[in-house]
Amino acid sequence: MSIPTREWQLVRRPHGEPVDADFALVSRERPDPAPGEVAVATIAMSVDPYMRGRMSAAKSYAPSWELGETMQGGAIGQVVDSRSDEVPVGALVLHGLGWRDVAVVPAAHVQVVDPLPGLPLSLYLGVLGMPGLTAWAGLFRLASFAAGDAVLVSGAAGAVGSLVGQFARLRGASRVVGSAGTAEKVDWLRSIGFDAAFDYHAGPLADLLAEAAPEGIDVFFDNVGGEHLEAAIGAFRTHGRAALCGSISAYNATSPPPGPRNLSLVVGKRLSLRGFIVGDHADLRPEFVPAVQGWLRDGSLVARETVVDGLDTAVEAFRSLLSGGNTGKMVVRLAPDPG
Repeated sequence: MSIPTREWQLVRRPHGEPVDADFALVSRERPDPAPGEVAVATIAMSVDPYMRGRMSAAKSYAPSWELGETMQGGAIGQVVDSRSDEVPVGALVLHGLGWRDVAVVPAAHVQVVDPLPGLPLSLYLGVLGMPGLTAWAGLFRLASFAAGDAVLVSGAAGAVGSLVGQFARLRGASRVVGSAGTAEKVDWLRSIGFDAAFDYHAGPLADLLAEAAPEGIDVFFDNVGGEHLEAAIGAFRTHGRAALCGSISAYNATSPPPGPRNLSLVVGKRLSLRGFIVGDHADLRPEFVPAVQGWLRDGSLVARETVVDGLDTAVEAFRSLLSGGNTGKMVVRLAPDPG
């Protein structure tokens, strides 16, 4: 028996900032699961900055979405129909077919999760999911963080950046500095343990950073690119290390932005600038998950979410994310947590 579902499709490739006409919310007949498949009713889905790249036809590390096909992304839900002995009806699972209210997924492609007492399941899309692992891998593996380092985070009030700063503080950073886009976000960063934070609109970035980190920085975790990277290069001490995660400042750009004008300093300061993709670092999960779960349980780590309700809101939530409308992880909630 087929059951109607609703799904978001990309129908036109955005030029600059995505607009409503680039997307369509369609109704489809959801097939019954085949042997080895499960049907999962979405509880929450993720919108993430990297998805902007998947809307483009340009070759990238993540394949482009095809026009007229349902978009994809991280989601957590409950199994409502199963033809798999390993994943029964009622199981709570993570999968990669978000942007729809019900997904039919091979059981081998879902991850069964256990609820954390008193915490929302959507944390598996944020602090315990891809953003959390991104923060962990970038800080500890790519940037080789060590206790005593001074750390700068751009996009520090976002899903990844807010965790990077807290991970650094919990592991003994000498100073943690964050850049964000509003005074409210700056205040929030200070409330969760950043030693200093600034609104990057408040003046020249190099001056703001010099005031926040007068003795320089050892580690830079970059989610923004552009002027932030240039300012960090100028503030680095010798042997500074940067983990380059994203460049959200340019994601909607229609022409290539200028690069840092001070790259010559990379040689004299003996800097390491390393780009990375979280999918290359799944082997870190066995150390990442227990550590983060422990910090969540004892309250030493804050995992904030910006939650919008309803599948209808997903595109607007994504656009809001690109313009800084979130603090912490942006989540689209389709149904309440069961139980």
